[in-house]
Amino acid sequence: MLRIDDISFSIEGRPLIEHASAVIPQGHKVGLVGRNGTGKTTLFRLIRGELTLETGIISMPKGARIGGVAQEAPATDESLIDTVLAADTERAALMAENETATDGARIAEIQTRLADIDAWSAEARAASILKGLGFDDADQRRPCADFSGGWRMRVALAAVLFSEPDLLLLDEPTNYLDLEGALWLESYLARYPHTVIIVSHDRALLNRAVGGILHLEDRKLTYYSGPYDTFAETRAARLAVAEAENRKAETRRAHLQSFVDRFRYKESKAKQAQSRIKMIEKIKLISTPQEAALRKFSFPEPEELSPPIVNIEGASVGYDGAPVLSQLTLRIDQDDRIALLGRNGEGKSTLSKLIAGELEALTGRISRASKLRIGYF
Repeated sequence: MLRIDDISFSIEGRPLIEHASAVIPQGHKVGLVGRNGTGKTTLFRLIRGELTLETGIISMPKGARIGGVAQEAPATDESLIDTVLAADTERAALMAENETATDGARIAEIQTRLADIDAWSAEARAASILKGLGFDDADQRRPCADFSGGWRMRVALAAVLFSEPDLLLLDEPTNYLDLEGALWLESYLARYPHTVIIVSHDRALLNRAVGGILHLEDRKLTYYSGPYDTFAETRAARLAVAEAENRKAETRRAHLQSFVDRFRYKESKAKQAQSRIKMIEKIKLISTPQEAALRKFSFPEPEELSPPIVNIEGASVGYDGAPVLSQLTLRIDQDDRIALLGRNGEGKSTLSKLIAGELEALTGRISRASKLRIGYF
């Protein structure tokens, strides 16, 4: 169980968290949500003990291990599979000692403990995790230095998943994953045997992989049972009730103020006016979060263009004359809404740049409507 009790923390005099409390039961999967800048990552650092609390305590059972992905795996000559296996420090230490131990009793102890932690299936488990995150058998034998920072973030994620900490803290874990990797992670987290807290903007992940939402808002923590959509509905209903109560209070206040304005200086009504002033002072509005004041925005309607707005016929595109994508044929009309999916490295950004005019076709033909304006970010 993770217990957060009356904690406060400020950065350069600006309070991020004030007298916040929450309890996360053992084995629960929880999404930590809140507006950017409210302190979600800071809360993770407080839980890990990297920052010092101003008030309150954060407690877990004695001996509980906390794990998370702080940075990418280093660019070393160690293979991916060995990097992940090394994350289980107890297994690694026992395996090393097993190679040199000579005392029969100690060897028996080591063997018993290795069996207890299922050490002999470790390589298969590590390989399964790496495969789920997009590394095939050949990749797993290659050194970490062969991979980019984004891919090494996946290795770091694989390592912490393999080590199975008692409390797993994941900050935007799907940022470096493609669709297949994100779906695999959802499935894995649903089966994870210990407590998980996830910071994510991925609504699908927060609906399918967690059973509770911890909301950081107005420097307080509030726990909601259920996935993200249930949280959003419950919170919206609470805001609606609070706003309705505030409207009633405002109407009551205006009515009393009207009486005071009319009779405050009239001797026969002065006492009644003073009584109403005291009543006005006692009227307290329910505090609603800053987000309640935010307004939706909409995109302006674009000018009607003749279809198709983009047409690609037999095109190839790539870099320095070498094609990344070939034999591309695609038609886009103005009312199309298209999701572009594919594994990392398959050419999604390259195709986007071709459509946007950031790259020229090496072969084939691409045409765009004469008045077409493209926004590319």
